[in-house]
Amino acid sequence: MFTKTKNIDTAFRHIRLFTLIVIIGCIVLCCFTVYKSHQMVTSIQGKIYILANGKALEAYAEERKDNVPVEARDHVKTFHRLFFTLSPDEKSIREYVGKALYLADATAKKEYDNLTEKGFYTGIISGNINQEISIDSIHVDTAVYPYFFRCHATQFITRATSIVSRSLVTEGYLRNVPRSDNNPHGFLIEKWLTTDNKDIKIQNR
Repeated sequence: MFTKTKNIDTAFRHIRLFTLIVIIGCIVLCCFTVYKSHQMVTSIQGKIYILANGKALEAYAEERKDNVPVEARDHVKTFHRLFFTLSPDEKSIREYVGKALYLADATAKKEYDNLTEKGFYTGIISGNINQEISIDSIHVDTAVYPYFFRCHATQFITRATSIVSRSLVTEGYLRNVPRSDNNPHGFLIEKWLTTDNKDIKIQNR
């Protein structure tokens, strides 16, 4: 009888140990499943799908701080392209410069007003002059806020008898502002000024 009792006690211990192992295993499995599910959801939320020409393109959402240098350079590039790309069409000039002025503060508007008063845009229209710009380099210092930038570019001014190449160096600061349709990068150019703008080559046509 004592032997049977001992066997029952041993069997109970084995069952209890087995049950404990199963419970611990289930808990570990549940924790692992929850962790992997959370990881997968986070990964999916970080993906964006863009529909372009009937094709779904995958993009990834990132923190703004990861992209500040790239976005800042593109903001500066876009502003200069809009402000300095001119054709002998008053409506086109107003459209391009108008878009550029959304990207900068009153210093850009002041420059536009000065050029208007000097008859610069009138000369572009009456002389059938085209002006294009090529960005050579843009340096942005993101270590100190607001971010200082310097832009080196070349202007190409096409007249009836010649093509003039001019060096253009501008600088200013970038401040964070809310993003909008007119300002998708969420920067505003401040204290913008031209430090160099001189002829480097004149080619007869």
